[in-house]
Amino acid sequence: MNCKGFLFDLDGTLVSSLPVVERAWLGVAERLNVAPQEMLDFIHGKQAITSLRHFMAGQSEEAIKKEFDRLEQIEATDTEGVEALPGAIELLNRLNELKVPWAIVTSGTIPIAHARSKAAGIPFPEVFVTAELVARGKPEPDAYLLGAERLGLAPSDCVVVEDAAAGLASGLAAGCQVIAVNAPANTPELSRVDKSLKTLQQLHVSYADNIARIQFD
Repeated sequence: MNCKGFLFDLDGTLVSSLPVVERAWLGVAERLNVAPQEMLDFIHGKQAITSLRHFMAGQSEEAIKKEFDRLEQIEATDTEGVEALPGAIELLNRLNELKVPWAIVTSGTIPIAHARSKAAGIPFPEVFVTAELVARGKPEPDAYLLGAERLGLAPSDCVVVEDAAAGLASGLAAGCQVIAVNAPANTPELSRVDKSLKTLQQLHVSYADNIARIQFD
């Protein structure tokens, strides 16, 4: 597979944050009287405000914003157990060494995304697309389109690396090549992606003439 740049999701792709996410959202489920598994099945890969509007349908934007602010504070300060996923730091360092353009494109807000990146010790990107920058979150294509634009690349020249169904759908809708990593076997979008990996350790990059060449174990 060849490309000119990479667009990485954060949570579940570069960083293991599932315990933090589930702790925070189980608290939301309790406050909103929503079945815990129903909450967890819905939220992954989506902007928090999208999930809250879904589960708080009919409530005022003021009430939704209040719950959002509480959730953001919890998720931005609770980083216990957050760590880089296998191969993530090595891959990003390799891209920096080769001077391959890359960005992080996340459904999280700036406070959450920056806190988790720092806690996991991953290299910080020059381009960091967060929830505040797009009107429509994943699975809509906006975030990955913006990521490609800020790298100065066409979407078709970018490879999206994602774990969640909403993110995979977003990358595909943006017209990018898509690699799934750590995605559950029952994820419907897996039949549509270009490559599915169990770990980033299977992905190897070389770079020449502004083209990144990707090989897989």
